[in-house]
Amino acid sequence: MTTDFPAAAATDDHIFATWLAGAAGDRLLEVRSQGLEGRELKDAGDAAAQALIAELLAEHRPDDAVLSEEAADDKSRLQSKRVWIIDPLDGTREFSEPPRDDWAVHVALWEDGDLTVGAVAQPALGETFNTGTPSVVPPRTSTRPRIAVSRTRPPAFVQALAEEIDAELVPMGSAGVKVMSVVRDVADAYIHAGGQYEWDNAAPVAVARAAGLFCSRVDGSELAYNQDNVSLPDLIVCRPELAEQIVDFVKRNGTD
Repeated sequence: MTTDFPAAAATDDHIFATWLAGAAGDRLLEVRSQGLEGRELKDAGDAAAQALIAELLAEHRPDDAVLSEEAADDKSRLQSKRVWIIDPLDGTREFSEPPRDDWAVHVALWEDGDLTVGAVAQPALGETFNTGTPSVVPPRTSTRPRIAVSRTRPPAFVQALAEEIDAELVPMGSAGVKVMSVVRDVADAYIHAGGQYEWDNAAPVAVARAAGLFCSRVDGSELAYNQDNVSLPDLIVCRPELAEQIVDFVKRNGTD
């Protein structure tokens, strides 16, 4: 387990977030190895990761507020200067289908109006992408742009975008994995519309920004976190050189 607390994490939020996401990822790998299947495995994963993250936040960051997919929304966070935004298991479907590796753990910190820290663990890959040691996005290796899309619900407007800019679609699981695919040069863009919440993309966006990627709503406007309404239904994460084309397409054609 990654639960041995690194001394530097006491004062460094980047190290703490990375450790926390990794510890939850280790716990999820343990759950996955217990022989459970289907809904039972999904529920066990959600519960185990949430319990561990809640326990460790209470122990090591007791004065901070928390917004988690798997816990009731305590609106007192709206008066807090520090809010951890958590998705204990992003990509529950993929987690429940071993040996798929396209699922993740999201840990982000919002401070005084913006995201400052993020960590996205992909436990099945043994990787935790984070803002403390930002990834350097390598030069693009593809001749055609690659757009990460849902493997189960690819939006029709993204297909139209791909045709306009001669891009190929790359299906994969969780939202965090799709954003990290751009960080890793597995894809060049991830465009989503049709429903997400703050915990679905806060940590991935923090990591992507730190890596120098463009991040916005689909109309090009800023992403806002720790809002009263936690719905954040659309998102663009892409290489900077593709941003203008993508935003212009959405403004002209919409997402319906």
